[in-house]
Amino acid sequence: MAFGEERRGFTAPITVDETYNVTIEDVGREGDGITRIEGFVVFVPNTQKGDNVKVRVTKIARRVGFAEVVTE
Repeated sequence: MAFGEERRGFTAPITVDETYNVTIEDVGREGDGITRIEGFVVFVPNTQKGDNVKVRVTKIARRVGFAEVVTE
């Protein structure tokens, strides 16, 4: 898996274990923060709208990704 995770011809623009600096744009139904990386939706637990955080991608699903906040 060189770049993202390929599923039925679609390649996510993110990669598991990569880190990204993001701004949380919204909060989902389950309370997780939502950001977009190159247009790809990523859920980040324990964040709030407006947070600027560094995240590490933990999982990529068909239409969304999941990440956790990285503390330095």
